[in-house]
Amino acid sequence: MRKIIHCDCDSFYASIEMRDNPDLRDKPIAVGGRPDQRGVVATCNYAARAYGVRSAMPMSTALRKCPDLVVVSTNMSKYKDESVRVQTIFKEYTDLVEPLSLDEAFLDVSDSLIANGSATLIAKEIRDRVRTEIGITISAGIANNKFLAKIASDWNKPDGQKTISPSEVDAFMRLLPVEKIFGVGSVTARKMHRMGLNTCADLQQVAILELSEHFGKFGARLFDLCRGRDDRPVSTHRQRKSVSTERTYAVDLANPLDCMDEIEQLFNDLKRRVARADCANQVKSRTLKMRFDDFSITTASRRGVELDLNCYRQLLDEAWQRRGLPIRLLGLGVQLKTKPSPSKQELQIGLFSET
Repeated sequence: MRKIIHCDCDSFYASIEMRDNPDLRDKPIAVGGRPDQRGVVATCNYAARAYGVRSAMPMSTALRKCPDLVVVSTNMSKYKDESVRVQTIFKEYTDLVEPLSLDEAFLDVSDSLIANGSATLIAKEIRDRVRTEIGITISAGIANNKFLAKIASDWNKPDGQKTISPSEVDAFMRLLPVEKIFGVGSVTARKMHRMGLNTCADLQQVAILELSEHFGKFGARLFDLCRGRDDRPVSTHRQRKSVSTERTYAVDLANPLDCMDEIEQLFNDLKRRVARADCANQVKSRTLKMRFDDFSITTASRRGVELDLNCYRQLLDEAWQRRGLPIRLLGLGVQLKTKPSPSKQELQIGLFSET
């Protein structure tokens, strides 16, 4: 039986800024880009969230929702340094640490003898140390798998923790809303609601074949998740699936001709990122993302292993033709080869292994 902790710093960037500037502690703040340059909210504190401010929201929208919002420029080098300090604390409790981002990670403490081997007490000790040594708060979820631990870490935020013991899993899952399942976004949730599926108890009544019919490959995964099952181990080496770069423009780009200089700059930045990631030999396709002035988004992709500027120019024309509107954001990326997918026979064995 695994003992998994999911640790998630509370509004990480904003917490660092409030720690470094005590005058901000009682004010609604958002960390991100400038509103006059179409910046977006990277994160915000809980005082700002009370006004409806959220991550990824345009900063101009955030200021309309909260006129007293204090906007703080992003300082990624500082956040990376603080992330290293937090991760160092994690690694004093286990070698099995899987970072998900700068501010969250999974820890497998199954073999730890610290705190008499209690994952709940280890989580409490980690949270106390982060508060004392780093000066910010962190929330934690404790369970026997990654899926449940991640759900639990969000349960008593901010500055809290929740343990879901093995004996509590069945009852906990039956009451869990389908929106809490990782991978169920707003579109999938609406589809489930139309089918009368509102909780995991409802999903548990649906056969695996029917779930696969309605939700494709995700259906078989749903069959396990709605029962609180997740066999994924904590992995210290995460497999990179893509590399990308993007830019939002203060003034809309009217058409593809106006984008040519921007495409070249983005392309050069993408090449640098691919080189840093040392993954040029893993490229399997090239992608372009475009957001129009009405905030609609489209993407275009083409298979191929070469980083080719002309390919991205062609993808630009292809994407723009779909709407023909001024462009507020452009992004370029590559998709990378991953481990081979299971064969059709292996998938069938997995599909019918449950009764």
